[in-house]
Amino acid sequence: MQSTRFSRARPILKMLILFALFWAHQAQAIESIAKQAILIDTTTGAVLFGKNADMPMPPSSMSKMMTVYMLFERLRDGSLSMDDTFSISENAWRKGGAKSGGSTMFLIPGKKVRVEDLIRGIIVQSGNDACIVVAEGLASSEEAFAEEMTARAKELGLKNSVFKNSTGWPDPEHLTTARDLAILAQRTIEDFPGFYHYYKETEFTYNGIRQINRNPLLYRDIEVDGLKTGHTQDAGYGLTASATKGDRRLILVVNGLASKKERRREPDRLLAWGLREFNNYKLFSAGEEVTKAEIWLGKEAQVALMIEKEMLITLSRKARRKMKVAVHMESPVPAPIAKGQKIAKLVVTAPGFDPIEVPLIATQPVERLGLFGRLGTALKAIIWGEPG
Repeated sequence: MQSTRFSRARPILKMLILFALFWAHQAQAIESIAKQAILIDTTTGAVLFGKNADMPMPPSSMSKMMTVYMLFERLRDGSLSMDDTFSISENAWRKGGAKSGGSTMFLIPGKKVRVEDLIRGIIVQSGNDACIVVAEGLASSEEAFAEEMTARAKELGLKNSVFKNSTGWPDPEHLTTARDLAILAQRTIEDFPGFYHYYKETEFTYNGIRQINRNPLLYRDIEVDGLKTGHTQDAGYGLTASATKGDRRLILVVNGLASKKERRREPDRLLAWGLREFNNYKLFSAGEEVTKAEIWLGKEAQVALMIEKEMLITLSRKARRKMKVAVHMESPVPAPIAKGQKIAKLVVTAPGFDPIEVPLIATQPVERLGLFGRLGTALKAIIWGEPG
C-alpha cells in the first residue's frame, strides 16, 4: 500500500483537516458551569463544546422558538401576513397575563392583535399571552398546537423534544435537549432569513408599555443577533444565542445556570472562546483534483483523483499544528477504471482523535489495453521493471 503525504504534493495541503467533524473530547479544553451546554459551528456542524447536550431538560421560554418557527412557516407559505390579526381570548389573557406570574405582552382580552406585533411580543417581550394567542389562532387549542409543535420538531431533526404548551410553562413532560435547541436555532436562521432579524431587536412597546429583550448578549461587543432566554425554578437560567465573526456563525445553548449574572457572563465567555480558538478552512472545492493514481494495463498511464464534495473544516490552532494527512491507495491501480470509481482514501489523524477517512474517486474512465498492449506492457515490466 502506498501512502503519500499531502504536504509533499501541494503547499495548500499543509492546512490541516477536520472535515466538518469535531469530537467531543476536543471540547474539554474548556469547562462550563452550565448543567447542559452545546456550542456548534453552523457551517461545518463541528461541535466545539458539549456538556450533557443530549440530557432531557425543561427548556422554559426557549421553547418559544418553536412557536415562532411555526408562525414563520405560515408567513413564508403565504397563509398568513404580518397585518393579519388574531383575537385575544380570555384564556390567553388569564394564563399568559401579568396575574399568571410569567412574562407577558400585556394583551387585552376581546381585542385583536397583529401578527407582527405578536412576533415581537414573543421574541422581545417573551409574552406567554402572545404565544397562547398564536397557538389558538393556528390550531383549535393550545394543546392541539403543542402536538403540532412536537410533530414538526421531529421532522426538523429535534429527536428528543416534546412540547406540552406553546410557552415553556413548567410541565414534567415538556422537555428538550441542548442539541435539539441548537438544531432549532440553526433551522430558524437558515429557513427564515427574511424574518430572523426580529431576534436581534432589543426593545418593543405595546399597549403603551416598553419592554427590553432579556438576551444580555445583544448589548455587548460580541456580534450576537439572537435568539432566546429562558428561566423557571426547575430549569434555572438558560440562553440560546448565535454569534457571527466574518463568515462564521456559532450557536450556543446553555441551561441550568444559577442566576442572571451567570447567564450574562457564561455565554459571553463560551462564544468568545469558540470564535477565538477555532476557525474554518476550505481545503478543496467540489470536484477539485487532489492527486493522481498510476494505472496498470490501462490506455492511460494515470488518472486524476478528486474529492466529490467541498471540504470545509473547523479546527483549533493546536489541532492544526498536530494533524497529519495522507493518501492511501493500492498502486498501480489495475484497469479498467470507471468514472467515479473509488480509488483511494484520504486519511486524517491526530492525537486524541479517531481517524477521518474521505474517499477519492476517478475523474474519468480508463479503458484496459488490448491483448497485444497488455503483453507488451507485461514484457516491459519483466525486462525493465517499468509499470504499465
